[in-house]
Amino acid sequence: MNARAAGEGRGERARTAALDWPRDASDWPLRAWSGFVDAGGLRWHVQRSPGSRRQAAALLIHGTGASTHSWAALAPLIAQDMPVVSMDLPGHAFTSPLPQDDPSLPGLARAVAELIATLKVEVGLLIGHSAGAAIGAQMCLDGACAPRRLVSLNGAWFPFAGFPGSFFSPMAKLLAMNPLVPQLFAWRAGSDAVIDRLLGATGSRVDPASRAIYARLLRNPQHAAGALAMMACWDLKPLQQRLPQLHTPLQLLVGLQDHMVSPEQARSVRALAPEAQICELPGLGHLAHEEDPARVWNTLRAPQD
Repeated sequence: MNARAAGEGRGERARTAALDWPRDASDWPLRAWSGFVDAGGLRWHVQRSPGSRRQAAALLIHGTGASTHSWAALAPLIAQDMPVVSMDLPGHAFTSPLPQDDPSLPGLARAVAELIATLKVEVGLLIGHSAGAAIGAQMCLDGACAPRRLVSLNGAWFPFAGFPGSFFSPMAKLLAMNPLVPQLFAWRAGSDAVIDRLLGATGSRVDPASRAIYARLLRNPQHAAGALAMMACWDLKPLQQRLPQLHTPLQLLVGLQDHMVSPEQARSVRALAPEAQICELPGLGHLAHEEDPARVWNTLRAPQD
């Protein structure tokens, strides 16, 4: 094999292989907080703020298709008040995937519960973004943790409407299991125009550094496979039925410019969990914690009624 062919081969493997920490994370946000932990049969990428490990921590759970990087601006603000723990969900970024039949909501909640048990983390505050809010609620209902408060940041409590909702169909589940589909998805997402449309659909504006990380993730087939598998296995009806049993104080932060999860979902959740508090964030979209982390944290720190 000549040098050019060898180089092309290495480039192709780099595009199709799982993300590699030494190769792909030299500029990863909050890299100094990062470490790798084995728990529940998975290899997890975890970020922990420096400081006391005994104090109750804030556990941050990102949404479908994201990673720890989405907390890069908010986490240091929280860390001024309490330790912070976040992770890449299974199949996302640098965490290994669950078996194909396990990235369901209960399966992901169990996996995260096993991680925090291994880390011996006491969860004092649980913040979930988008699908991460549902995972957090499932953990609370299952008794995996007992935070003083569960915060839903533009939480996805109901199936997406329109095209995203099609991922929940039986055909979509078959597509998610086809190894060629994530490759095609990642190839299509290689276009800057597609990445800009996907981020634009959130109703948020992210900075260039975050956009570059999202592009890196979307272009990686294993990350794409993890996100697709999660959506294909997502069934929120059982969680909706159990919401009246949720005794953890629930705060619903809602970016009114969110184009991915309708702000009306928060009112539907409060109908099922009447004690829930809704806090509106005018002018912010689905990635509110990236757009204006100080405003989000100040809202969370405000005295609760």
